[in-house]
Amino acid sequence: DALTLLRDADAGQAGMLITGAARPARDGWPALPAGARWALDDVDVPDELLAPLTELLHKVAIVPSLDVAVRLADEHPDVRAVTVDGDVVGRGLARGGSASAPSTIEVKAAVDEAEGKRAEAASLADDLAARLEEAEGREQALAAEVAEALSALHESDAKMNAVAEELAHLGSAARSAVAEADRLVRQQQQAEEKATQARAGLAEMEERLRLAEQAPAEEEPSTEERDRLIVVVGNLRQQEVDVRLGVRTAEERVQALAGRVASLRRNAENERAARARLAKQREQRARGAAVAKDVAAAAEQVLAHLGVSILRAESERDAIAAGRVEREAELRMVRARLRELGADLERLTDKVHRDEVARAEQRLRIDQLGEKASEEFGVTVEALLAEYGPDQPVPPTAAMVAEAEQKGEPAPEPTPYDRELQQKRARKAEKDLALLGKVNPLALEEFAALEERHQFLSDQLEDLKATRRDLLTVVADVDARILEVFSSAYEDVAREFEVVFKTLFPGGEGRLVLTDPDNMLTTGIEVEARPPGKKIKRLSLLSGGERSLTAVALLVSIFRARPSPFYVMDEVEAALDDVNLGRLITLFEQLRDTSQLIIITHQKRTMEIADALYGVTMRGDGITQVISQRIRERVS
Repeated sequence: DALTLLRDADAGQAGMLITGAARPARDGWPALPAGARWALDDVDVPDELLAPLTELLHKVAIVPSLDVAVRLADEHPDVRAVTVDGDVVGRGLARGGSASAPSTIEVKAAVDEAEGKRAEAASLADDLAARLEEAEGREQALAAEVAEALSALHESDAKMNAVAEELAHLGSAARSAVAEADRLVRQQQQAEEKATQARAGLAEMEERLRLAEQAPAEEEPSTEERDRLIVVVGNLRQQEVDVRLGVRTAEERVQALAGRVASLRRNAENERAARARLAKQREQRARGAAVAKDVAAAAEQVLAHLGVSILRAESERDAIAAGRVEREAELRMVRARLRELGADLERLTDKVHRDEVARAEQRLRIDQLGEKASEEFGVTVEALLAEYGPDQPVPPTAAMVAEAEQKGEPAPEPTPYDRELQQKRARKAEKDLALLGKVNPLALEEFAALEERHQFLSDQLEDLKATRRDLLTVVADVDARILEVFSSAYEDVAREFEVVFKTLFPGGEGRLVLTDPDNMLTTGIEVEARPPGKKIKRLSLLSGGERSLTAVALLVSIFRARPSPFYVMDEVEAALDDVNLGRLITLFEQLRDTSQLIIITHQKRTMEIADALYGVTMRGDGITQVISQRIRERVS
């Protein structure tokens, strides 16, 4: 069961020790030389494992040396000799070699040790790389600080030079402003003196003019003198105005210059304070530059030490890398050797498994054949071998005996066993047996049941055929009736459609056409409508009102061909204009002669021809109410 399960599940192979079997005897085992012993004598196992272990160690002897093993194998080829060093000698095989070859465990240990050394070297290299990276980062940080300090020092010098230039410029501007203020003050004094002189002259002239006007007019003054005096007075007044303007302008300029001088003085004071602050900052920057120089010197020393450390780390890294390369080469060699040994082991294991499986299959096949002979033929394996074994002659077949009798010859004698010939006979017999098939003891009962079933189905088939004939007759009668009713109805509707269409479309033409006149049961009906003034006949090319009126014409034609007591129409005239509505109302008047019409509409003209109106309204309290109104009395 286990082997069948492994084969069906494709789960590989397995070897098993089967307990419970009898322990084979040691009959036929040869005597061993001095110093040699059977391997079974050195094994101590439970009793249930003695049988399979005896099969595994069958004629396996333990000898002290390889010479003894070779001599024992030569004398007894069926014995396998095993030395204490692990050499195996038997019939057609010899296996052994050095016992100092590294085992798989030793190889694995060497591989693990090499892996550990490689990991330590990689860790040391990573540590040195991290330290190198940290030192380079510190070097870059110190260099950045030095560069920043030098840049700040240069910037401070540039600012101090700019402040000195600004102070010199402001001092020059202040001096020029003071000189300009002094000049304007002098101009103001001169203008004030001129104004005083002009006012004195003006007063003298006014006085002379007043005196001249008060003097008695003994004689007419000269017009030239008067004009001259007027011109002089005007000039003097103009000079006075100019002098006043000049004085005012000078005062304003003096005030502006005074404000500018004050502003320049304040700027000069601010620049002095800024110069003092810059001087302090310069001193601080100088001290910072000195500190930066010290830091730079220390950084150079650190860099020198780091360079030495880096060189040492690089040399160690190179040595570790070289060692790692050597370890990897050794590891590759070990792995290659391990793969070779693994391949050999797998090959030998597969070979042993195949041999074991073949032996097991052979034993299983023998057991199955023995069971089959016992179950099917009631013959034991021993009796079968005794009576039908290869050493027994083979009797002639029945066909050979019959053929000899037909020819008048004596029956053929038994022949010696020929495996190939007997296999051919067995295959032919199996083929003939397969052609005969299995013997069914219930064949008569099954035949009777099938015959009864066949008779029943035949009766049912005859009933179905008779029913089918009756149904076909009924279908033919129904088709004939349908054909008669449909033909009559179609002719009446077609006739009425032409009359109704002409009523709705005066001057137009409309008719019904069968799509398949030869087969009235499957034919379709097409509506052709041609309103007056149009050549089209397809409904899809008509307007909405024309299509609605054509549909109403078809319905009214059906109503007139097959009248009904009541007709209900729901807003059939909604898409019609007044002219077409009037024509439709004419049809309603014709239909009301034979039937009662219930029309749902919103058209007033349709309401006017009604006998009674029914509507729904809503009162003030929100309750709907049905209202009816009779338009005309019933005509008796």
